[in-house]
Amino acid sequence: MCYLIKIKMISKFSNNFNSIKIFVLILLIYPLLNSCGIYRPVDAKDYPPEPEKRVQKNIEEGRGLRVWKGFTEEKGGKFDFASSNPLWRASLEKINFMPLLTADYGGGVIITDWYNSTDDPNKAIKISITFLTNEIRSDALEIKVFKKNCEINKSCKIILSESKLNSELKLAILKRAALLEKSKKKKDFTEYKTPKTFKD
Repeated sequence: MCYLIKIKMISKFSNNFNSIKIFVLILLIYPLLNSCGIYRPVDAKDYPPEPEKRVQKNIEEGRGLRVWKGFTEEKGGKFDFASSNPLWRASLEKINFMPLLTADYGGGVIITDWYNSTDDPNKAIKISITFLTNEIRSDALEIKVFKKNCEINKSCKIILSESKLNSELKLAILKRAALLEKSKKKKDFTEYKTPKTFKD
């Protein structure tokens, strides 16, 4: 009798253990299946019918994979530093004459210290640049210019200026960033030659 109870308990434990194994297996496989993505309908007009042109387009857009490229490249990794972001570099280049108070790439903020370019020590400006995106577009930056006017008795007024300087600075940064991006793409571009296909 005791022997039969033990066998039943072992078989029950075995069934529960199999259920746990299946559940854990599903949990491990689910992220892999989910990473394949959900089906997205594609317009056929956006993709050329010739495979060579599709390959070329994918590589130009950074979607391609070159198997042998890893064997021919120099050893070492590629690192994404602030200096590789054209918008960040252009911003620092355009305000390089001003002393910086804060330059936080991770937080996406550049703040200058008070700067006075005239002989009047009672007037100064401060610029704050906030990066809303890394893409080069008109809404990528939020630029604030603060003006400080001090009177003789040292009572100062600080106002947020909405002058032409804001839009001119934004335009200059975006133009320079576009040039940096274009030169980076030219430098990084390598011609991909499609292999000849055999036709019967």
